Amino acid sequence: MSIFLTGATGFLGGQLLKNLLRDTEEELYILARDVEKAEQLVQSFEAKAQSRVHVVEGDVTAPRFGMQDEQFEQLVGKVSLVYHLAALVRFDEELRDLIFSINYDGTKYVLDAATQLGAKRFIYVSTAYTVGKGERGLEQLYPLDHPTHNPYEESKVKSEHLVFDYADRMEVSIFRPAIIVGDSRTGEADSKFTLYGFMRALDVFKRRVALRNPDSTYRVVGNEQATSNLVPVNYVADILALAAEKAEPNTVYNITNPNPATNFAIFKMIKAALQFDQLDIIRPNERHDLSELEERMNAAISVFDPYLSRDFQFDDDNTQALLQGTPVEHLNLDDDTLNMIIRAYFKTK
Repeated sequence: MSIFLTGATGFLGGQLLKNLLRDTEEELYILARDVEKAEQLVQSFEAKAQSRVHVVEGDVTAPRFGMQDEQFEQLVGKVSLVYHLAALVRFDEELRDLIFSINYDGTKYVLDAATQLGAKRFIYVSTAYTVGKGERGLEQLYPLDHPTHNPYEESKVKSEHLVFDYADRMEVSIFRPAIIVGDSRTGEADSKFTLYGFMRALDVFKRRVALRNPDSTYRVVGNEQATSNLVPVNYVADILALAAEKAEPNTVYNITNPNPATNFAIFKMIKAALQFDQLDIIRPNERHDLSELEERMNAAISVFDPYLSRDFQFDDDNTQALLQGTPVEHLNLDDDTLNMIIRAYFKTK
């Protein structure tokens, strides 16, 4: 029996694939729209590992992945576990239809395909920010009408309910990472979203505007006491790999940071890594006198406002229970490691 993955060519998916090659003996099927990119990923592994990975061309936004019947039927009865990671991580309201097409409709198609393939287990990778406007991140489903900040969060809340609707057909589990950042050992990252999107926007503003006006100060609006819940990609991938054997059915796991850094501390690290001394942070009630350039800079990062102004707290008792008796330790992301991850991003750019 084999493991089937969607999203294996992504930032997290590639790390998970490496772990599954290391920790299991299973044959691995990876779904890819871009076959060339997937094959390049497979070729990065040693020859013995390559022989266990099979690239399947297809798309999560189509029934049965858009495969020909004969191609799909060749997989029936071979797949025991499906990991569904593929998603669009965008927050823009104007992209609502596209976000739901990939994140919600895509999940429905993958669930249907998993059922038709005869899979016994289904692991869905969601986001800790299904907490939305809630006060605390719980390890349980939120109501379908749970208040959210953007269509991405909303699509994930609804998709989680969809996954649990299939619990009578196979064992289902949900894993919710917080904001995924680079590898805690090397800083290596391949992401354009969340923290990296924020850093990239500031970097672009510095190069296009601030360097031309070296005597000006530029203020970012945010709550310096709020926190950002950052989790290294290798920690998330380690937990997901353990899930192949240890995940409990009908269970939600928050993959979060028990001691998140304050946004003020993160901001100082970004400012130093960018060598952007003109940058400062102010509270929301101080934004009334922003200059036109400052307004433009803040507009460029406005999609991150919900995550810059709050202190999120998450339960992760289920995840701690899953880690017991394994080599993977509960996360302890210290400032030195976080600073290394942030600096590594700018070094690669």
